Amino acid sequence: MLRTCRVLLVLGCSIATGMLANSAQAQTFGIELHNNLMPASGGMAGASLSRPQDLQSAINGNPATLRQFQGTQFSFGGAWADVDYRVSQADPLPLLGVTPFSAKSGTPGGLLGNIGVTQDRDVLGLPATLGMGLISNAGAGVDFRSVPASNGTSAQYLALDMVAAAGMDLTEQLSLGASFALGTSFLDGPFVDIGGMTPAYGVRGTVGANYQLSPATSLGAYWQSKKNFDFKNAALLAGGTPVDIAFDHPMNVGFGIANSSLMCGRLLLAADVLYKVHSDADTLKALYKNQWVFQLGSQYSATERTCLRLGYAYNQNPMLDATAVSVGGVTLPGGVPAVRYVQGQFAAITQHRITAGVGMHDVLPGIDFDLFAGHAFEATDQFASTTVNLSGNYWVGFGSTWRFGGCGARDQSAPVQ
Repeated sequence: MLRTCRVLLVLGCSIATGMLANSAQAQTFGIELHNNLMPASGGMAGASLSRPQDLQSAINGNPATLRQFQGTQFSFGGAWADVDYRVSQADPLPLLGVTPFSAKSGTPGGLLGNIGVTQDRDVLGLPATLGMGLISNAGAGVDFRSVPASNGTSAQYLALDMVAAAGMDLTEQLSLGASFALGTSFLDGPFVDIGGMTPAYGVRGTVGANYQLSPATSLGAYWQSKKNFDFKNAALLAGGTPVDIAFDHPMNVGFGIANSSLMCGRLLLAADVLYKVHSDADTLKALYKNQWVFQLGSQYSATERTCLRLGYAYNQNPMLDATAVSVGGVTLPGGVPAVRYVQGQFAAITQHRITAGVGMHDVLPGIDFDLFAGHAFEATDQFASTTVNLSGNYWVGFGSTWRFGGCGARDQSAPVQ
C-alpha cells in the first residue's frame, strides 16, 4: 500500500515537472514558450501579434500576419535556454519517500529549434500566403536523482508542433488567418522502474485577424484552442496496474498593437497582451490560475541592413493556492499538501524578463541573420514546506532566413502593404 501511495504521488509530480521542467522554465508563460525564442521576436520579448519580424512568429502566433511576408521564404532558428532550478524541502513526505533536502536540478540546459517556410499566392491572383512550421512548444526536464533524500525525483518532457497556416487579405486594411497544429509530446517519468518514455498526440486550432488602422499603426488579435494530450499507460503502479495521464495546454487569447511613426519610420514599437485560461485545462487547473501576460518590444533600424531590438515582458505568477487533491485524473494520497509539493516541483514563477537582439539583412544576397538573448530575473516562491528558487535564467539564439523568387528584404519597421 505504501508503495502504491508513493507511486501515485510521484506520478503527479512527474506530470508537472515534465511539462515545464528546468531549462525552459525561465522562458515560459505557464507551460508554453509562445514566440519568446523566435529569431527576431526573441529580441523583442516575444511581441509579434500584429507585426512579426520573423516568419516563425507569424506561423506560431497570429496567422493573419502571414500576409506581411512576400515571395518564398525559409527560416531556421535555434536557441539555448538554461536556468538554475533549486528546491529546498523542509519537511519529510513519508508517502513519497522524500526526506528534507536542498539541491539544484542536475538537468542541463535545453536546445530548441524552430523552422518555417512561407509562400505567397499573389502570382496566381490570390491575396493569400501559406505557411508551414516545425515549432518547439515546450521541453526540458528536472533531475534530483543524485540526491538520495529526493527518492529519485526525475522527469523529462518534449513537445513539438507541426503547424500549417494561411493568411488572406479581405480588404487593403484587413487580413484574416487560421492555422492547424498537430502536436507530438513525449513524457518520461517518474521513475525508471515504473515509467518510460510515452508518446501522445494533440491538435490545436488558431484563428486571427490583423487590421491596418493607419499607415503606421496596426492591430492584431487571435484565439487559440486548447491542446489535449492523453498519455496512455504512462506509468505502472504496484501490481502492474497502468495509469493514464491526461492534460491540456490551455486556451489562449491575444491582442497586439504595433506602431512605426517615430523617428521617420525607423522605430517600431509593439505591445502584446495574452490571457491564458488554465482554469479549463486538465491537470493545470489544479495547479495554475488564469494568467495575464504583457510583452513590450522595440526595433530600431540603425542602417538599411542593421536593426537593433529590445524587449521587456511581465506576467502574473500563475501558481494557484491549491485546494484540489487530484492532478491529471490521479487522486494524490496526502491531499492538498501533496498537490502543493507537486507545485513546488515545477514552479513557473519568473515574472520579469528583458531581451535584446540584432537583425542583419542581406548578409549574403537574399539571406538575413538574427541574434537574440534574454534574461529572467531571480524569483523565489514557497509551497507549504517546499521552497523554490530560480536564478541564472538566460537564453540565447539565432535565426537565418533565405528569400527566394526575387523578393527583397522588406523595411523591418514600416508596415508591408
